[in-house]
Amino acid sequence: MTSPQTGGNSVSRRHLLAAGGGVAAGSALSMLGLGEAAAAQAADADVIVVGGGLAGLVATSELVAAGRRVLLLDQEPEASLGGQAFWSLGGLFFINSQEQRTAGIKDSIELARGDWFNTAGFDRGVNDPLGEDYWASRWAEAYLQFAAGEKRAWLSGLGVSWVPIVGWAERGGQMADGPGNSVPRFHLTLGTGPGVMEPFEKLVRDGVAKGKVTFRFRHQVDGLIMSNGAVTGVHGSVLAPSSAARGTPSSRTKVGDFELSAPMVIVTSGGIGANHDLVRRNWPARLGRPPARLITGVPAHVDGRMLAISETAGARLVNRDRMWHYTEGMTNHSPIWPGHGIRVLAAPSSLWFDAKGRRFANPGVPSYDTLGTLELIGRSGYDYSWFVLNKKIIDKEFVLSGSEQNPELTRKDILGYLASRLFNSTPPPVKAFMDNGEDFVIANSLPGLVAGMNRLTGTNLINLDDLRRQITLRDQQVDNPFTKDTQIMGIRNSLAYSGDSLARTTPLHKILDPSAGPLIAIRMNILTRKTLGGLQTDLSGRVLGPTGQPIPGLYAAGEVAGFGGGGVHGYRALEGTFLGGCLFSGRQAGRAAARESA
Repeated sequence: MTSPQTGGNSVSRRHLLAAGGGVAAGSALSMLGLGEAAAAQAADADVIVVGGGLAGLVATSELVAAGRRVLLLDQEPEASLGGQAFWSLGGLFFINSQEQRTAGIKDSIELARGDWFNTAGFDRGVNDPLGEDYWASRWAEAYLQFAAGEKRAWLSGLGVSWVPIVGWAERGGQMADGPGNSVPRFHLTLGTGPGVMEPFEKLVRDGVAKGKVTFRFRHQVDGLIMSNGAVTGVHGSVLAPSSAARGTPSSRTKVGDFELSAPMVIVTSGGIGANHDLVRRNWPARLGRPPARLITGVPAHVDGRMLAISETAGARLVNRDRMWHYTEGMTNHSPIWPGHGIRVLAAPSSLWFDAKGRRFANPGVPSYDTLGTLELIGRSGYDYSWFVLNKKIIDKEFVLSGSEQNPELTRKDILGYLASRLFNSTPPPVKAFMDNGEDFVIANSLPGLVAGMNRLTGTNLINLDDLRRQITLRDQQVDNPFTKDTQIMGIRNSLAYSGDSLARTTPLHKILDPSAGPLIAIRMNILTRKTLGGLQTDLSGRVLGPTGQPIPGLYAAGEVAGFGGGGVHGYRALEGTFLGGCLFSGRQAGRAAARESA
């Protein structure tokens, strides 16, 4: 890695003190002709933040509030400020919130802690300071305290608000000590992802206006500058100006080089979701072979570059094989980035079959267990599966992930959003997929549906008689209040919650009921999204080295740090915890760096 130029005034007293003790530091400063004030002035900023996504914006806003000078670097043009958070649905995880209490949901930090730790399954040295899960589990406890405490009030004070109906994601559907949320905890932000990002972007732009923040877009970091074991800056490539619209690929044409110095660097560069080679290389053996075909839930710039760059500088990268990819992905009919896919957040009425038309066993029910279903798909020998449903179900139960797929919610039209959920008409974004989506088959009869499914895949894997038998057996369970079908039990459980009954779950009925038609089959693809492992950090966001000691001057937050500690979620997520992880880890790192640079 490049070293700082000792001929320029780029060595700070703090780093020399950390590296060699007071006498050596004083001697070195004397040789350079620098006093403490001169050394501080020589740096380009107090802190460099690498990555302009949500975690980077939050960390920068905290630094600005503390009066620090910040350089915010991003390889993308300004149009993509906010990163993946802009495209998100804006779900946030709260514990015992005002919205939950209003809906009669009884939640507590004790219940949430049990859900989180049972879902995470931390098993890699939880009690060993050198264990991969040591800091991850401690971040989990800290995040639970945050989600049950000041998180909602903090965001509300910044002007963020939420839809009054709390969603029930990742329900688990297994034993009480298994994965999943025992109660609804998914709070949709009014404004979706942009609504979460908006207050922090404003704080950062206010910092620009006050001369505290300088944006450096089209600055691609290629390495961390090290001096005496400490990070003292970054170097990289200046990329050609780009007019690429938000989310679309920008050029990687290099037009220059840069080197910038600061006593601290915070890496907030995101995960690996658009880098399919890296996804497959890290694919966990427990989930079977890596899928031959993946669709992509994040823009192309989510490439994981800074993970390897930080590791080369001595950072410890942990839990590489933990990732969060969705099993209900549809190819976008109007793609923004290459291979663009959209995730369906379905309620539990759609029947889920493998590529051969065999109904999945538990937990293969929509909204139950993402990675559990991913494992079922992996064992099927194919990299896609099928939803079979009808128009009555799709009208009420389909929510598409993404700010652009929820226009009323994104423009903060709460009445328009609620009307679209409460009245049984197909939401326009869903209707657009029905009309134009390449993964959709719609038919008035089951023979027509099966013919279309086989035509779509170019196979004869779906047998009409076998599919009819399975659906008919399921439908027979609807005729009385008793059942042995766990999915029907789940539907009744969902309807017992007022929020689902009002806006998310269709009354229990037979799939083959002609009045509920037409029938719909959707080929569901595996959609890349989140990296659950990452740079290991302590509770201040300081990046740790192989021996567990902090690397002086280096912090990390957001997805690049596994949303905290190198994997705060463990093996699985409870949903609504990714944006929240960026908020919390960005705040922790920003505040800690502000204290250290005081």
